[in-house]
Amino acid sequence: MAQTDISNTVTDLETYREYILGVRITERTTADGETGYRFEAPDHQGIEFGDPEMATLYADVYFDVNGFQEAGTGERGVPPTVIQAGRDTLVAYFLTQDGVDVHWAASFYGEKPEKIERYVSRVRKRSKKIREGAKEQGYV
Repeated sequence: MAQTDISNTVTDLETYREYILGVRITERTTADGETGYRFEAPDHQGIEFGDPEMATLYADVYFDVNGFQEAGTGERGVPPTVIQAGRDTLVAYFLTQDGVDVHWAASFYGEKPEKIERYVSRVRKRSKKIREGAKEQGYV
């Protein structure tokens, strides 16, 4: 499951991954031992994930499209910026949604799972380059 609600009382909160421009993923542990990962960014409502891999993929999509806001897109909507970014970014975004995995995306797009994984790899590489370039220009 990609997105998770761990609204129980948080007993432990720490930064899982820190990015540039105030973007981060926090790791939260609740009183009943559940662990969740929350993507946080300025001007973004934040979103919870049960899996750190999906939280970091969401962050990569966020940087790949220079940020986006999901508020107002509806429960099953996709931010227009993500749609316009291209198939690989859209596939990566879909993978961060509940009930979507590599096999679902492969079936939906009529591709093999390996191609879906290549799409994700391209998004991750672009995102990393974008962050590195921003750091070189002095953005922290």
